[in-house]
Order: sequence, then C-alpha cells, then structure tokens
Amino acid sequence: MISIVVPTYQEAENLPLVAQAVEESLAGLGHDYELLFIDDDSGDGSEEICAGLSESLRARMVVRRGERGLATAVLHGIAISSGDIVVVMDADLSHPPSAIPKMVERLLSGENDFVLGSRYVEGGSIHDDWSLFRKLNSVLPSLLARPLCPLKDPMSGFFAFRRADMPDASKLSPVGYKIALEIFVKGDFHSPSEVPIHFADRQHGESKLSLKEQLNFLRHLGRLYAYKLHLGGKP
Repeated sequence: MISIVVPTYQEAENLPLVAQAVEESLAGLGHDYELLFIDDDSGDGSEEICAGLSESLRARMVVRRGERGLATAVLHGIAISSGDIVVVMDADLSHPPSAIPKMVERLLSGENDFVLGSRYVEGGSIHDDWSLFRKLNSVLPSLLARPLCPLKDPMSGFFAFRRADMPDASKLSPVGYKIALEIFVKGDFHSPSEVPIHFADRQHGESKLSLKEQLNFLRHLGRLYAYKLHLGGKP
C-alpha cells in the first residue's frame, strides 16, 4: 500500500486535477494506494468536491477543525494513513505525480530510504518565468539548509519514505512548512536520493508562502541546527 498525503487549504479547483493525475501515474504500478487530502477547514467547497471524487477515485479528505499549518497537516496525514510507503506532495500541481513511481521504486528496491523530488539535480528544472527574486528565494534557503541534509534540494516538499523509517512523533516539532527537512534531520536515514522533477507554477489558487512563513522557516532552521549539534535545542 502506498499512502499519498496532500495538505490542502483553499485548493478546491486543484483537487480533481491532482486526484486524476495520481490515478494515472499509479495505474500501472501494481500496488494499491490511498490519496489523503488533509484540509485545514478551507470552507471553499473542497469537502463536497472530494466527496464526489471518492465515488470514482481512491481519494478522501480529512478536515481539521481549529488547527492550521502545512507541517502539522502532513504529520496528521501520515499518522492516519495506512501505507507501507508514504509520499508527501503539494496540492497546487507544482509537484508532478508522474515522478511517484520512480520514487517508490527506489524505496522498494532498498536502494534508498528517503527520496526527494528535486529541482536542482540533473534533469530537474523550474518554470521559465521565475523572476530573479523568486529564484533567490528558493536557492538561498536551500543553501542555508544544505549542511543539515546531503541533498541538493532540501527544501523540497515532495518526498517519499518507508513508514518503518518514520521518526518517533515525540521528536518532531516543526515550525512552518518545511516538514521534509524536519523528518529527514530527526529520522535515521542513511541512503537518501533525489529524482529530477520539473517544478511547475500552480494552475489555480494563490501561494500560501508569506513573510510570516519565511520567518518561521528561519526559526525552524535554528531549532534543527541546535538539534543536530546537540546544543539543547527543542527536539
């Protein structure tokens, strides 16, 4: 079983597109899967749309009331999912579901224990229209995080791992939206790898990245460095 966990907030227009793309990418893989949308009480019709999708596709939505945040939504989704392999991806179609089979294959073969969908390895790319500011806003945080993670795109939110390798929940205290980095740093992963992806611009809706989230990232990064260096930072 493969569990695909997708955190959502006001992504109603993207839900059918994601569900269909996941179905198409996994149709010939030969493994059962579940698609879990973990929604932060969007109030935009997402529940009704997903209820309709569940009639023909293996998709369901769990709505969290009174709590919001991408990282905690992902952790909630992982906790309630049932797959032996967990894949986490965004709902805005920036992460191509077509990369999931290759990510899963590396885990099943035992070649790797943590796989990222990466923009910055050979074969990976970003949208041609990105401004210099947006490129810097992507590259600089990756450089800051690189000492914590031996991967070229440590800020990627598209990743997969075996449930058996998930770090204990008591170790996790993410701040902000970079949950992949949190799981990798506090997990016991020895053979990570990256699968090249094209990181596309979202088709519908608006970006959730704000100044507050960027400041939370810096706070989170400080915690992870303290954890890694055993300086008494909150685990």
